[in-house]
Amino acid sequence: GHFRAAGKVLEGKTDIPTRLWVAPPTKMDAAILNEEGYYAILGKSGARMEMPGCSLCMGNQAQIKKGSTAMSTSTRNFPNRLGIDTFVYLGSAELASICALLGRIPTVAEYMEQVKVVNAKAADVYRYMNFDQIKEFSEVADTVTV
Repeated sequence: GHFRAAGKVLEGKTDIPTRLWVAPPTKMDAAILNEEGYYAILGKSGARMEMPGCSLCMGNQAQIKKGSTAMSTSTRNFPNRLGIDTFVYLGSAELASICALLGRIPTVAEYMEQVKVVNAKAADVYRYMNFDQIKEFSEVADTVTV
């Protein structure tokens, strides 16, 4: 749901003034987000779509420029996690997408204004991806023998 929320915030926006990396946690999440059109929305905004997995949470595939500041949706934070001498703040995907649009951390009023589009469609945006209920995934799972 948080990737959908980021997509709602960035929908219709192009050429954001910051670098934004998006890395879904699993291939299944990536497949659903692609199918629902969120990869296209995020890509058009200027986001760099990374391979699914823990690609950026430890600076595994990319690091930010030395001395830079980042907003991360990771669950952990410690010095140099995303690069040398970096300053990393932790927040939601919604907050990260707003930071990407503004180039800074928003005020509470700016945040609340930007997430109105998300809140208006919250029931659809924050749907849990029940992979056991998605035909393409359940059909493959049914072929697995133990």
